[in-house]
This record gives sequence, structure tokens and C-alpha cells, in this order.
Amino acid sequence: MMEENKSEFLFDNVNYKILLVGVGVIALGFILMSGGGSDDPTVFNEEIFNFRRIRLAPTTVLIGFGITVFSILKTRK
Repeated sequence: MMEENKSEFLFDNVNYKILLVGVGVIALGFILMSGGGSDDPTVFNEEIFNFRRIRLAPTTVLIGFGITVFSILKTRK
């Protein structure tokens, strides 16, 4: 008797969708972190230390990592 081997994905579609949302949030955090530099290396630009780059962007990246970990650990019903 031959049993039929049915290939099955490791995660459900919901897990992959949540994972993509998490990766998108991480990408958004890195986009928020970019910029603030100066074209002239002798001129200091205070814009690099604003709220968006110091608080908001790293928090967004950490939330994105949390979402991706949740998508990996979420089990089937």
C-alpha cells in the first residue's frame, strides 16, 4: 500500500500575511531612521538627533520584530 505524500507548508496563510506586515513595519522603521546627514562633513546637523530618528524609528523596528516573532509562534487552530 502506497500512502500519498501530500506536501504541506509549515505555516498557514495567516502566518505569512502577519510576517509580511512585520517585515513592512521593520522597513518603515529603517526608512524613518534615514536622513539627517550633512553634505559638508565640517558642518554639524542637529536634525540627526530629532524625535523621529531617536525614539520613533527604533520603536517601530522593535514593534516590527515583535510582529514577526508573533507570526512565527502563532499556532494553527
